[in-house]
Amino acid sequence: MSQLEQSLTMETLGDARVAVADPKYEANTGMFGGWTAALLLRAVLDHPESTGSASALTVNFVARVIPGEDLLVRPSKLGESNSLSHWRVNLHRRQGDDLLATASAILAVRRPSQSAMDYRAPVARQPDELPASNPPGAFGHRTETRVVYGLPPFSRPDLRSLAWVRESSGRHIDAVQLAYLSDVYAPRVFHVSEGPRPSSTLTMSTYFLAAPEELAAVGDDYVLSEAEGTRIEHSLVGSRSRLWSRQGNLLATTEQLCWFR
Repeated sequence: MSQLEQSLTMETLGDARVAVADPKYEANTGMFGGWTAALLLRAVLDHPESTGSASALTVNFVARVIPGEDLLVRPSKLGESNSLSHWRVNLHRRQGDDLLATASAILAVRRPSQSAMDYRAPVARQPDELPASNPPGAFGHRTETRVVYGLPPFSRPDLRSLAWVRESSGRHIDAVQLAYLSDVYAPRVFHVSEGPRPSSTLTMSTYFLAAPEELAAVGDDYVLSEAEGTRIEHSLVGSRSRLWSRQGNLLATTEQLCWFR
């Protein structure tokens, strides 16, 4: 079992799940937001009433998740049709029951349909041609990046970056892994700053465009993260990213709103 898979393991307690905020996936100021998103989506997908595959996830980060603390994850189904189901999932501190994060998720039964796309995968050198680096924080020891453009992330001429990213503990790509990788890029405010500064994600949405069998074909390979800023203003930062397979398939898109000072 990979380290990420082990860290997402939950036990059932009534209508809730019990988890531990694994310090191996700590960021600089608390648990890595991608880990929190992966945990919440995992709770929905593991629910006995879950059907279909993940199509959308929006996580609102309410309070700091402290590494090492015990957590309660409470998923609940809001409604469903033949093809879709809507879910809410809350993350609480087990002692005190403080709300730490809340999320909405949509699962869909995928069916053949028409297809079209305006975007094309960016041209990039292959990951084995680029030097490896790691984000700061404990989670970075298990998260590898191979940057095509945008490193170092400070005092840059634009808000764009392009990097191959991978959670390196051996877990294969699925929607849970993509939720994790959706948060693997430097805060866009760093691009207009001379160095690191306080920044935290307020909300993050990920839209899973690839079907499960397409994700399974990726294995534990790198994913190309094409990130850009939308606007920095009034202590808020908008950013978004497209996640591509090595074969040029668009796997997911993600958008964030962050706060900084």
